[in-house]
Amino acid sequence: MYRYSNGQISLADFKQPVGMNLKESNRWVKKAQTIPWLEIEKRYAALFTTRKGNVAKPLRLALGACIIQAEYSYSDEEPALQIQENPYLQYFCGYSGYDDEKLPFAPVFDGVFPQAPDAGSAG
Repeated sequence: MYRYSNGQISLADFKQPVGMNLKESNRWVKKAQTIPWLEIEKRYAALFTTRKGNVAKPLRLALGACIIQAEYSYSDEEPALQIQENPYLQYFCGYSGYDDEKLPFAPVFDGVFPQAPDAGSAG
């Protein structure tokens, strides 16, 4: 299941705490303005053909996290933490304002499930 987002908000409409003043010249603001989010979102939403189940993360957050992860070669869990802490990354990922209270999604920790031993290993 998928719900469409509100699209690109302007930096002026991004809710910021008093004293925080994001700059239009920031590379993540510029990058956000060059990506055709709405066109990509239409294709993304078409992948969710059922109305049952959990609602998918917004395209902007899902793709934004992948771009951030690739940009910095982050581990699987790091993008969620970086997005939580960085207002520019939150803007890039489509947040309506700065929110450092909760993670945008559950980080995937590589060590949660133990590795199965190799079939050929002695052990």
